[in-house]
Order: sequence, then C-alpha cells, then structure tokens
Amino acid sequence: MKYYSLNHNAPEVNFEQAVIQGLAPDKGLYFPKNISTLKPSFFENIESYSNEEIAYDAIKQFVGDEIPETELRKIIKETLSFDFPLVEVEKDIYSLELFHGPTMAFKDVGARFMSRCLAYFNKNNDQKNTVLVATSGDTGGAVASGFLGVKGVDVVILYPSGKVSDIQERQLTTLRQNIRALEVDGVFDDCQDMVKKAFLDNNLNFKNLTSANSINIARWLPQMFYFFFAYKTLKKHKKPLVVSCPSGNFGNICAGILAKKLGLPIAHFVASTNANDTVPKFLETGTYDPKPSKATISNAMDVGNPSNFIRIQEMYNNDLAKFEKDFSSYSFDDEETKVALKTIYNQNGYIAEPHGAVGYLGLKKELKNHPDAIGFFLETAHPIKFLDIVENVLNIKLPIPQQIESVLGKEKISTKIKTYEELKAFLKA
Repeated sequence: MKYYSLNHNAPEVNFEQAVIQGLAPDKGLYFPKNISTLKPSFFENIESYSNEEIAYDAIKQFVGDEIPETELRKIIKETLSFDFPLVEVEKDIYSLELFHGPTMAFKDVGARFMSRCLAYFNKNNDQKNTVLVATSGDTGGAVASGFLGVKGVDVVILYPSGKVSDIQERQLTTLRQNIRALEVDGVFDDCQDMVKKAFLDNNLNFKNLTSANSINIARWLPQMFYFFFAYKTLKKHKKPLVVSCPSGNFGNICAGILAKKLGLPIAHFVASTNANDTVPKFLETGTYDPKPSKATISNAMDVGNPSNFIRIQEMYNNDLAKFEKDFSSYSFDDEETKVALKTIYNQNGYIAEPHGAVGYLGLKKELKNHPDAIGFFLETAHPIKFLDIVENVLNIKLPIPQQIESVLGKEKISTKIKTYEELKAFLKA
C-alpha cells in the first residue's frame, strides 16, 4: 500500500515510512492511495468472525506486505485484549463502551496498535524514534501506557496546563521510563501546533520524530475496528444504523467513514461537538473557519481546528452535497451536556461521562430524521476519568477501577514550557 500527502507536494511512501514519519514533509497528512471494498460475503457472515478476524480483514490492505501476516495477527491480538460491549441505554439507542482497556479510553486501541508496529519495525536495528504527541486529555495516557518500555522509542507528551482532569494528568505524568510529559502554558491547539512545527524543523531530523496523535495512520486506521464490532452485534435488528461520535480531532468519525468506504453498512454519521463548533458551522455556511479552542467539561474535544477533517473531505472528493447525505454535525454546550448526563442516569440508570453525553445528544437529534433506524454513540472514556463532573452532576460516588487506582498517589513529573523554542531545547537535550 502506498500513501500520499493530502498537500500533494511530497513523495509517496509505504506503510512503514508513513508510520515512522507521521506527517509528510509538505505538512500534509498521509492518506492511502487505494481503498478496496471488502467482499459482500464478509458482511453477510460477520457474526461468525471473531473480533481479531474482523480487524485483520479490515486493516490488512493498509499494511500491505510491510508486516507479515503472522506478526500482524499477533499485533491485532495484543491490541484487542479487552472487550467492546454495546449497552442499550434506551429503546433503539446503544452506548458502545470503548473504555475497557488499560487506560480506560478509546485511544488504547490506536496507541497499542501503533506501538507494536513501531516495535516490529525497530526489532532488528538500533534506530531510535521519538514519538511526539499532543493531548487534550486521553491520548497522553493511552500513548504513555501503549509505548511504555517499547524498544527504541522515547515518548514526549505535550498537554495544556490545567485543562486535563487530574486522573488524565496522572496517567501521562507518573510512568517515567521512556515517557516524558511537557505541561504547556496554553490550550490543546498550542500543543498541536508545536508538535507540527517540530516535525518540519530540519534541525530536529536527528531525533527521528513521529506522531502518536491520530494524524499518524497507525493511530488512526485501527480506530475503524470498533465500528465493525458494533455492526456485528446490531445487524440482527435489520434496521438502518446511525452512529454518533463525540468529536474533537475527528479521528474516530474519520475512521468510521473509512469503514463505510470499505462497505460497512452505516446509514449516517453524526459528529457531535461541544462549544468548539468549527465543523457544525462549516455545514451551515460552507466556509471552514477554525477558531481558537474553548475550554469545556468535555475537554478531550476542545479542538478548534480538527486535523482529521481534511481526510474526511478527501473521502468525499470535497463534494459537500454528497458529504451531507452521509454526515451531520451538531454542537452542544456544557449545560446541555449536564442535562443529558442527568437524563441518561435518571431515566435509564446508565452512568455516562461528558463526551458520551454529547454523543448521546447528537444521536437523539439525528434519529428524528431517521425514525426507522437504530443508533449507537461512542462512550469514549470511563466516567471515572471525569470524576468531579460526573459525581457533582449526578450526586453519586463512583468506585475507583483498578486501572485508575494504580496511578493514584504516584508522583507527578512534568516540565513546564511556554514556547516552541523551549520544546526544541528540551528535545535537543
């Protein structure tokens, strides 16, 4: 498989090169040159396949011959070592829980897959890679856990000071070994801009920088797996399927649309956002006008300029009319999110967290346009990750899961920075 830059001014590369480079030399995101639809028999018989078999068939064309089949199947097995349950929240509405991995966030899938790909590429050499990643919340912890102790990889995580939850911060600042955390005086977009600038800095070429954000294909591509898993469970209802993704950097929904391009029968996608409404405004006006991100209680979605939206546009050849047949986007503020948390809990006894609540709101709104459909929203993190918000809004006490208990009480170690020059000096040192 070959990958090209969406800025169309860089050489094509293979899977390994795209993973290691992260971002193309012309600042563009890598995108697969060909997308082949899976055979109809795959979807007709999907109930008989294991999750590992489904994942292998979905991703093998994108890896090509860069990783042998036996090794790729091993990587997938280690990536998918936890469950992805669908929970019925109310009639025809399900929560797809993506938080049963080691850091209790959906990003465990992409981080584990990418870390194992890099480990495979480095197994027979002494090459050293530096994984540079910006996080608005859960990416940092998932990357830290996924890459902890991986041969030939140093990890540097940038996160906005005071804008991630206490548990999220502990997950990315307490592991040590090959993991370093930089606490940035700014917002997530500042962190992401620094990371992108570092990739393009020729003075840092010796660090072999790559990204573990969803701009990296090895982080982004495996996120399509759980859309297949959900369809396998819901297929028996024989109804059109609507999917709502709480959306920040738009990696999840972009992966879901890729799954649709592979033939997965999803009728409609909803990008549910918080107050950071760049994409909903785009659908209203036809003008893409990113703004500085705003802080909300669903902090992992506090992204003003979502990187993966350009990949979505590419899959629709920038045809807005065609795009809008498959895609809607709605914005909800913090008060609406709190009301949704209460509604889901009081009516159904289900404990969601702010991002899932935004996804629920988007799904409810879109299902009015699809009265014969069923739908699911992504519950992207365990409610414990947003302990203060969930407990205060619902007036309950959450038990502490073992995965979280293991980081509580550990010493936070981070380095505070304000500017790109400080990041560059840190990387050189």
